[in-house]
Amino acid sequence: MTRVPLDSGIDRRTVLKTAGVATVGALAGCLSTSNGDDEPAGTAEQPDGDDDADEPLTDHPYTSPPEIVDLADQGFESTLRTVPARHELVTADAPSGPVVLPEVWAWQADDRDPSVPGPVYRVPEGETVELHYENTEHNHNHTLHVHAVDKSWHDDGAPDTAGHLDVSPGDSQTYTIHADVPGTHFYHCHVQTDTHLEMGMFGIFHVIPEDAEPVDREYFLTLRDWDTRLHRQYAGDADADYSSLDRRSDAYTINGRSAPSTFHPELGTPLLVDAGETVRLHVVNAGYESHPFHTHRHRFQVVAKDGGEIPEAARHDEDVVTIGPAERYTLEFEADADPGIYPAHCHKVHHVTNEGNYPGGMMTAIVYEEAMETEEFAHVMADAGYDA
Repeated sequence: MTRVPLDSGIDRRTVLKTAGVATVGALAGCLSTSNGDDEPAGTAEQPDGDDDADEPLTDHPYTSPPEIVDLADQGFESTLRTVPARHELVTADAPSGPVVLPEVWAWQADDRDPSVPGPVYRVPEGETVELHYENTEHNHNHTLHVHAVDKSWHDDGAPDTAGHLDVSPGDSQTYTIHADVPGTHFYHCHVQTDTHLEMGMFGIFHVIPEDAEPVDREYFLTLRDWDTRLHRQYAGDADADYSSLDRRSDAYTINGRSAPSTFHPELGTPLLVDAGETVRLHVVNAGYESHPFHTHRHRFQVVAKDGGEIPEAARHDEDVVTIGPAERYTLEFEADADPGIYPAHCHKVHHVTNEGNYPGGMMTAIVYEEAMETEEFAHVMADAGYDA
């Protein structure tokens, strides 16, 4: 992993390169740093503990950040699997970390690393794709359900009504999906959804509109609230007592990370901008609760919801939009502020906490390139664990 030495000043070009957004659309805010082993992404080694209490509940491999998969580049098909993994909400690089879910059920696309959220699939409007699901790595039944877009009854992935059985361990299923509804959509497992979605089996399916207007920066953000008792229960913690009838959110993430790890240029999703640029955010709520998403200093317009374009006459400037479960909003704003670092977060303020400590949770920031040379930026990077 490329490091930026904070004690000798931040190298803006290095941060932009490692963040993957130095050019328009590059990784679009889903930043991947696969490390190819079982250590947490961004961590050379885990601290040793002498007490049994320090022993991890599982020895699963760690997830990596989600990647963008352009299906046009691989013949309009992809293979998905479900992999049990450990997932860092706050990474071990951060002074306040790690905060770990000891077991998640992560999507793995093709030969990429497993991730939570799963990969962002992108496909041009009008194309047909085949998503092959191979249940070879897990001991539970699963399916794949994609919102909004056209598919046959049996490819809807809802086993209770679709006339199809779930995909049992060792079996496979191909889902044929028609990218007929432009915009940002949501996919997830539809078997015992109250559990399987909660365990991490969700992601974004983005249909690129034929008439899409180019922008300078484009990001995909998945909001999520968690009840960590479920993850500890599946990991074998005898003290964890979870029931979907008594669900209590106690962790909050953007693209699978909680602040301060959301600010990390490689492992999180800081919204890097340059003055005068047009920025497009695709925001999906994969959680149980609604989340009022707020941007400091920047007023945006909602240009699309759930794949439906908002007419220009109905748009207006705003700085908070409440996103309900499974809803998808596309926001656009101009980077017209005094160049600095501006929070973007859920405005249910207890959602901006880690284990009850503020700030944390569901917060990232709009970061101007000019601000990368400042002492304030160096402090933010140090909090995120991005240092020498």
